[in-house]
Amino acid sequence: MLDIADELTRWRARGRDFAAATVVAVSGSAPREVGAALAVDADGAAIGSVSGGCVEGAVYELCQRALESGRSTVERFGYSDDDAFAVGLTCGGVIDVLVTPVRGGDPARAGDAGPGDRGAGEASATLAAALDAAAHGRAAALARVVAGPAELIGGALLVRPGGGYTGSLGGDPALDRTAAAEAAALLDAGRTDTRTIGATGERCGEPVTVLVESSVPAPRMIIFGAVDFASALVRVGGFLGYHVSVCDARPVFATPERFPEADEVVADWPHRYLDAQVARSARTAPDGARAGEGADEGRAGSGIDGRTVLCVLTHDAKFDVPLLERALRLPVGYVGAMGSRRTHLDRLRRLRAAGLTERELSRLRSPIGLDLGARTPEETALSIAAEIVADRRGGTGTPLTGAHTPIHHDPPPPRN
Repeated sequence: MLDIADELTRWRARGRDFAAATVVAVSGSAPREVGAALAVDADGAAIGSVSGGCVEGAVYELCQRALESGRSTVERFGYSDDDAFAVGLTCGGVIDVLVTPVRGGDPARAGDAGPGDRGAGEASATLAAALDAAAHGRAAALARVVAGPAELIGGALLVRPGGGYTGSLGGDPALDRTAAAEAAALLDAGRTDTRTIGATGERCGEPVTVLVESSVPAPRMIIFGAVDFASALVRVGGFLGYHVSVCDARPVFATPERFPEADEVVADWPHRYLDAQVARSARTAPDGARAGEGADEGRAGSGIDGRTVLCVLTHDAKFDVPLLERALRLPVGYVGAMGSRRTHLDRLRRLRAAGLTERELSRLRSPIGLDLGARTPEETALSIAAEIVADRRGGTGTPLTGAHTPIHHDPPPPRN
């Protein structure tokens, strides 16, 4: 649900009640992943998607019923011969969907008990707070009960970095504490996933499954080299949801006018800029906003972390070598460098001379990008982006036509 937080926050500000349907489990081939959401307001307007179109009509009706009842519910949609072209997933997958009503308006009204019970009102207030955090770029995790005792379904916690939380899952306080600890760990990794918690306390006699949606600042894409290829990659990086920075040591090229779609353009030596960003990340405040910065920055980027993408497009040894010497020793998600195969071999020789190990060098994606036969800056940017997505999602980069590889991959384990 947090993936559509911006629009849902605007709905609440206008006093619009709505129900949000969130994918909480996926098996087989399904078009959307856990956390994808569709929301319907009291006037029938809809945003988002849970299945790419397969079951949207049925989920839309569930949202309308939840608005009337004020209660949360979980429904399963899957393929069958009888309903394949009605409400089933014709691709053969199965999805479970949690539908929860949320009251619009001020926080006090969000906590009111509506047609449902007081617990539903408390969950609505917690969801409203989670949407506000996500819309304003504050790190937070929303934990909700999606399986277990019927009276707990939809119970919600808002968990902050470090494990502090508000709200309640509706069971024993020990359940809240355990769920908050699990959610904090997922938030730290920037992941959305489910966790099953064994029977806890006197009020919870069976295991409880909790969906944890993590909302963290946008991941960083830092492009080194203010060249034509960088301009195209800026656009693609923004499309993929990255906070995109461009850095070049030459002030005449590193200008906002040349890269109007970048979030940041910096004239500085690449290795010096990277050092400064690493130092800045070390000063990140506990609530996810950097020290000295406001909480309402909108599309502010995260620090240098395991989701960070570093693209080196300068193919100039005086810039590349000191930069890559640092980059390949950082716990970032991706490091790629542009250049011919001859440039790549010369670059490896220089990096070995600088003391990098073979293990560190194995992290370098060079020449950067997948083999798409790219020629233009736009095609090259697509090639680089495709490699970044494949690396992030565990894809192979091979054509799906005629292949026997899965279309959707389980996410690779987070980097340490």
